[in-house]
Amino acid sequence: MIRTRRTGRGRAHRGSRAVATAGAAVAVLALTAVTAGCEPQAAGSTPAAPSPAPTSGSPTDDAKPDDTKPGADEPGTPTPSASTPPKPTPTPTATAPAAPDPQGKVLMANGAQGKQVRELQARLRQIGHFNRTPTGYYGTVTVTAVQSFQGKRGLPRTGKADTLTWQKLLGMTHEPTAAELNPPTTRPVAKPDKRCMTGRVICISKNSRSLSWMIDGKVLSSMDVRFGSQYTPTREGTFSVYWKSRHHVSTLYDSPMPYAMFFSGGQAVHYSSDFAARGYNGASHGCVNVRDEGKIASLYAQVRNGDKVVVYN
Repeated sequence: MIRTRRTGRGRAHRGSRAVATAGAAVAVLALTAVTAGCEPQAAGSTPAAPSPAPTSGSPTDDAKPDDTKPGADEPGTPTPSASTPPKPTPTPTATAPAAPDPQGKVLMANGAQGKQVRELQARLRQIGHFNRTPTGYYGTVTVTAVQSFQGKRGLPRTGKADTLTWQKLLGMTHEPTAAELNPPTTRPVAKPDKRCMTGRVICISKNSRSLSWMIDGKVLSSMDVRFGSQYTPTREGTFSVYWKSRHHVSTLYDSPMPYAMFFSGGQAVHYSSDFAARGYNGASHGCVNVRDEGKIASLYAQVRNGDKVVVYN
């Protein structure tokens, strides 16, 4: 009896250990199932029942066809689903190339300056479309001249020197000479005042609107000039250059006055881009404006402080 009871207790103990071992295995499997999915679930929640695998050829409504299996006719082509219609292949939209500008590239336009602009003006002058001295500055006068030329040749009157306009102009003109590019003046030089006949003199005539650089009665260079308006007139008389300022800017009007040579208070002989662009449509604030930058630069290099300046009518 005693042996039998011991045996029973021994079996019961072994049974308890077996039950514990099985319970631990179930817990491990449950934990593994919880952590192995794409979307982790909280421990203790009821896992969703797995969806039955779809049968071949009958995908569920939200299933995607297997695009990794090649079709019968074209290897690598996705096999279409019986319930999902094939998507149409988008047709690429062809973009038409931009039409080239028949006038070509714009070579020069309003505001440009340089040797090519001076050549343009000289060539236009050869055939009567530009009646001024070439300045090398593309202003409103040049725009009007180019428009005139373009209108005569049946081209759009843009006022811009494009490739087509330039080629037509080249074909109708010859290469400008040095005198055509830099003529002495567009206006006849007045007879010098007697005060200009001795020494080094900047001789300025209001009547002919011209300036002559003279040494001992000989004219070395001449250029067009303009003067102040009736409200800011250019003073007349005999003066002398007392200050030169290559890159001067007016403190009164905040405007550039390159190659300034002061001779009477704030009045000076200097280059004017406004004069080059607008011609005699404008006026200075009393200074003597020169519109040919090349000529005023040469004059500036030759004039010394103390040289005489004569302004007469």
